[in-house]
Amino acid sequence: MKIKASLLALAMTSVPTLHAQDLPAPDGKPADISKPVQVFLIMGQSNTLEFGKVSDELKTAYPFLAEGDGWSVRKDVRNVSVMSGRKGVYRNEWISVEGKGKIGIEQGIGHQLGNAIDAPVMILKSSIGNRSLGWDLLPPGTPRYEAEGTICPGYGESYALLPNEGKGKPKPDMSKIVPYKEGETLGWYAGKQYDDDVGNAKKILAELDTYYPGATKYEVAGIIWWQGDKDMRNAAHAAMYEKNLGFLLAALRKDFNAPKAKFVCASLGQTDESDNESGHGKILHAMKSFAASSEDIGFVYAKPLLDAPSSSSGHYSGNAKTYMNVGLALGAKMAELVK
Repeated sequence: MKIKASLLALAMTSVPTLHAQDLPAPDGKPADISKPVQVFLIMGQSNTLEFGKVSDELKTAYPFLAEGDGWSVRKDVRNVSVMSGRKGVYRNEWISVEGKGKIGIEQGIGHQLGNAIDAPVMILKSSIGNRSLGWDLLPPGTPRYEAEGTICPGYGESYALLPNEGKGKPKPDMSKIVPYKEGETLGWYAGKQYDDDVGNAKKILAELDTYYPGATKYEVAGIIWWQGDKDMRNAAHAAMYEKNLGFLLAALRKDFNAPKAKFVCASLGQTDESDNESGHGKILHAMKSFAASSEDIGFVYAKPLLDAPSSSSGHYSGNAKTYMNVGLALGAKMAELVK
């Protein structure tokens, strides 16, 4: 994989100075599909989904999104999204705002990486909302852990059930952790969402030609992570966030046979860097510390990128510019890492 020399300086531009006005419009040309498709996974929770409300204002703010009176289409970046249990595969197209009422970070990411990389690119999103890294997305190999006075299940473990009195669903006994067995627990276990999201992404890649027409080879070049809203509400999960990010990256690199895959994460938009005490403050500093541990990991401070004050809990009030700005920053940072 090569980075387009003319765009390397732009890709390395420090965040949040994104120079969106300077990004070139797509030339409409397809990529050379004799080269392996460069796959960039997007994972996390609802921050990664499509909540930015589309309006023509985007064409003025981000001219590369527009073509005439309509929307531009990139023929070198594929936009694929899959969600467990709800939507299934709900995006399989060239990246564009065309026909969409809402967008997410994939638009900014796709344009940055499409401009920067001289190879076919696929943005592959596999995620769903309301999931925590400390429980739902806990990666394989994560042991049972104790933090903030709470013992939390390791990967593949769950909670025993309290006696069911026949009224509604049985409740978990938070004091007793057991290996997961179907029928003996709530039907969920630590890491189930990780398994679902990774399994869905692997199914897409196993049928590469269906999702990137004509392509025969791929490599997972990077992982983009925007998450933390659920973990910030659990003291034990927030305390273990940095360590669990390490387990996450190791597991994803192994699962996708991508030992050199780069990793970029973004803080929750409402969180200030000076916040060391709140749950979301701890998430931000865990991300920063994790990024500082390796040249293959990047961090984006999201708060300056918000178009208007808002929060992850409210999906940034549906502000499409916020999603574009964060996506462009994540894409720029990833382009810098894969240079």
